Amino acid sequence: MASLIELFLLMFTLLILARVLMSWVQVDPYHPVAQFIYQATEPILKPVREVLPPAAGFDFSPIVVLIIAQVVGNIIINGLR
Repeated sequence: MASLIELFLLMFTLLILARVLMSWVQVDPYHPVAQFIYQATEPILKPVREVLPPAAGFDFSPIVVLIIAQVVGNIIINGLR
């Protein structure tokens, strides 16, 4: 079970990182992959973004979400082992 959670956490991290990279480069927002990444990450990033607005033009919500996901994931995984 811990391996499954680790896999899910890895996939989630990669989606968030892909979202960050998409914000840095010109990506067609209508491309199916771009839409999937946006739809998979926005429900998680939006609440954090509402609490933590952009500072100096930078969106720190992906960093906060990744830190929280890693901490919670590690707590769950250590509890299962």
